[in-house]
Amino acid sequence: MQDRGWWLGAALSGAVVVMAGAFGAHALEGQLAPRLAAAFETGVRYQAWHTLALLAVLAWRATRPLAGQRLAMGLWAAGMGLFSGSLYAMALTGLGGLGMITPLGGVLLIAGWLALASAVLRAG
Repeated sequence: MQDRGWWLGAALSGAVVVMAGAFGAHALEGQLAPRLAAAFETGVRYQAWHTLALLAVLAWRATRPLAGQRLAMGLWAAGMGLFSGSLYAMALTGLGGLGMITPLGGVLLIAGWLALASAVLRAG
């Protein structure tokens, strides 16, 4: 199967999204300051959307592989790790300094979208 590792990664990311969402909604309910709870929820939301985007690009690659699709997926994977991961860690530890990592993840997520746009433009 082409892109087996990417499919596995997307599936695991989807599982993490559901677990993190349930953890945030149930175990953390009332345990976090509203600002930290909102940060945790933002991490879950961005990871969920980018996991769906990974799945969409993987399905697209199965019929029309383009140069740049893997770059976009790699940027999204790294961006999810830094963006969502830093928000999860910040919310759970209360260490505000971790929030300095979040914008780096955001830049990688944006770069992934721009890499995908570039791949489409180059393909004609």
